[in-house]
Amino acid sequence: MNARNLVRGGLIAVTSAAVSAVFVATALPVAGQGQPARGLTRIAGKPNLNGTWQALNEANYDIEEHMASPALVLRPGPYGPVPAKEVLALGAVGSVPPGVGVVVDGPIPYTPAALAKKKENQQNWISRDPEIKCYQPGVPRATYIPQPFQIFQSEKALFFAYQYAGAARNIYLTDPGEAAVDSWMGQSYGKWEGDTLVIDVTGFNDLSWFDRAGNFHSDALHVVERYTPQGPDVLMYEATIEDKKVFTRPWKISMPLYRRLERNAKLMDFRCVEFVEELLYGAYRKKPLGD
Repeated sequence: MNARNLVRGGLIAVTSAAVSAVFVATALPVAGQGQPARGLTRIAGKPNLNGTWQALNEANYDIEEHMASPALVLRPGPYGPVPAKEVLALGAVGSVPPGVGVVVDGPIPYTPAALAKKKENQQNWISRDPEIKCYQPGVPRATYIPQPFQIFQSEKALFFAYQYAGAARNIYLTDPGEAAVDSWMGQSYGKWEGDTLVIDVTGFNDLSWFDRAGNFHSDALHVVERYTPQGPDVLMYEATIEDKKVFTRPWKISMPLYRRLERNAKLMDFRCVEFVEELLYGAYRKKPLGD
């Protein structure tokens, strides 16, 4: 096991222990959570959001409305674009499904220079998208990356755990002040506005993307998330995004999140760091495997 996995394993162990210490003693009911009208389950007067949730959309491909495409990276063909040689062997598995988009009143308001960089990112998706290298997804991408996440809520604590890459967020319920360091997932400060959980997220680095289409941000990113129960098994998710280095004005994404209703719904282990070791470090083998 290399040093990177040792560090990661330690973080996962600490995270698991912290969650257990806070929440095992306060097992909370699942049925009827989040319903804003009759039958609402509450914790200290606030909606009970405990459970496993997942988005059902194509936003991880492209948060903006888009048509189907033969691949994420294309090259000119005799009768139109064809998949780039790096992804040609994937066939239909490497294609992009169409999506209605989650950007409210789009398009994304990039500055001219930032829009040019977005297009450059898209053409270099294979080498630049942090998802390929199993880096932390960032916010808001963690919410709609196509894997579930779990909310742990008690009277005094709030914690989000994500299946993808073991990502996690401790939601501060009192203002922690400015983030000590910039990070992939930022620093989250949560409060309630009626039945809506509002999370203010700052302290990002500039390394995460919003999707596979090259949409990006700088280290000036500021995200305000809103989770509003629409019924026992649906949350309406909104995120207002501001970054004066990249965008000309704040803009918003919106989507429903659905409760996973399987009787055995839970987060499973997806330590993709192990899956990309050959990609990242294979060339440094004493005897590289080659192509």
